[in-house]
Amino acid sequence: MISFVPEPHLLGSVRGRDWPGLLPSPAFADSAVPPRSADVVIAGAGPAGLAVASALWHHGIRDVVLLDRDRPCGRFFGRIDLLRQRVLRSPYEHHPGVEGFRDCELLDFARMHWSLLSPVERNEIRMAQAGHRSVVPIDVFEAYCEHLVASHHIGERTWRQNVRDVLPSADSVSVRTDTTTVTARFAVLCMGESRREAPDGWWTGDGVRYWDQPMPPGAGRVIVIGAGLTAAHLVSNALADGAEVHWVIRETEERYQCADVNSKFFRPEGRARFDGVSWEDRLTLMGRFRRASIMFEFRPGFQRAEAEGRLIVHRGRAVKAVSSGVSVELEDGTRVGGDLALLALGTTPSTGSEVLPDEVINARDGWADLDERTLAYRLAPRVHAVGATAGMVLGPAARNIDGHRVATARVAAAVAAGLLDRPLVPDLAVSRG
Repeated sequence: MISFVPEPHLLGSVRGRDWPGLLPSPAFADSAVPPRSADVVIAGAGPAGLAVASALWHHGIRDVVLLDRDRPCGRFFGRIDLLRQRVLRSPYEHHPGVEGFRDCELLDFARMHWSLLSPVERNEIRMAQAGHRSVVPIDVFEAYCEHLVASHHIGERTWRQNVRDVLPSADSVSVRTDTTTVTARFAVLCMGESRREAPDGWWTGDGVRYWDQPMPPGAGRVIVIGAGLTAAHLVSNALADGAEVHWVIRETEERYQCADVNSKFFRPEGRARFDGVSWEDRLTLMGRFRRASIMFEFRPGFQRAEAEGRLIVHRGRAVKAVSSGVSVELEDGTRVGGDLALLALGTTPSTGSEVLPDEVINARDGWADLDERTLAYRLAPRVHAVGATAGMVLGPAARNIDGHRVATARVAAAVAAGLLDRPLVPDLAVSRG
């Protein structure tokens, strides 16, 4: 039973502040084309790629090439701003960073910029220092990521490239883009997750948008399909714009939770639940703890909007079809009409299938076959994965920023050991609790 519900004003942090004192950093390398060879290629420069590049820098590995379609973390913050999201779900202790090395952490960075924070934001820092749940403003997180990019010289090692293929061999990895090929001794895939597409037969033409597409203005009646935090932002934004909102949730009730993953899985003992258990047991745990949920801060506003009739929630109603018009047909025969339907159907973890040969992935139940000590593909030990791809090794937290830290520690240690011809140190590579 939850007796305390945080107030929605925690969701209203300022966006777009000027952060004095940040080191100037290029968004991309000076040259248009990356070098033809490198020690390490990182595919993806989001928060996971940022963590890996920072960790390798601390290991003394500087011959690194990052490849991404956008600047470091550009797509991450672009999607966040499309949702008008103002705070992270992850608390202050979850941030791109390096395990085992002294570095400026997110909480340190926020405290150094105390004068720029609102009273609400300052109180969240006090909560974090006391060991309680805290909420991080997107503005603070983006400035911190820019600090990491500058202090670890990441921007100057990033090239705007679209990775097409990753082709491993016995002694190297060839990473092909639209314009060139980079040959490296190791590659790290930080591919993230992609939106889950609508089922076949759903109409996705005019009047229907996915959560990561720009929203047309002026809709009087909006239908939101989905039960997670992304759907909550869509509902909140539509209500703020004055629309009548119909919210379709397949479950019988909304699931509110502080973090997107049960906090036990952020601790070594939680991750140890995956160590040594059968594949079937891991699938069961992933199915149980990878369910959509919403931050508690949304609940008071949604309850108020529902009581006022501005929000109509269709609980326990699965969608049968979305038709032109816009009309949403539910499985019980109910039809909900509107001006705009917004789809927040979740995301699908990358297995590397976008770039790696199928025989390398050796997928089982949709998950890549990874070495649990190094997070390398077992059939391509020079290619590693960080992010949701490692879910069946690290558990549900793999997709979270804190899960990136755990994965990065293993991957960076393994890559450093391979490059420097030294043994893999167990306590840096693996933690079994």
